[in-house]
Amino acid sequence: MVQNVESNKTASGLDENVAGALCYALGFVTGIVFLMKEPTNRFVRFHAWQSTITFIALSVACVLLQSIPILGMLIAVFLVVPLSAVLWLILMFKAYQGERFKLPIAGDMAEVRV
Repeated sequence: MVQNVESNKTASGLDENVAGALCYALGFVTGIVFLMKEPTNRFVRFHAWQSTITFIALSVACVLLQSIPILGMLIAVFLVVPLSAVLWLILMFKAYQGERFKLPIAGDMAEVRV
């Protein structure tokens, strides 16, 4: 589901679209930071939750795969890492455009928590 929102200021003084994009800047780290700094803004909280859930899951998958000799490491390096990079770029771009772009599983989980 894609939903456009108007650009409003957040508690941190940033425009909603900028804060939403910054939720993805350092993966789950900035997601957690914005969860603590934006207690009421639903747009930013959605992106912060989605960032946190998505990038923690990808980090755990990467670590688990790397514990499997050769094949797991190859899958982690050639599948999970590029997937993370592509998702990172798409999610930052969509949030900056002011869209509430929802990933299939992480987006549903984030929407429940907002």
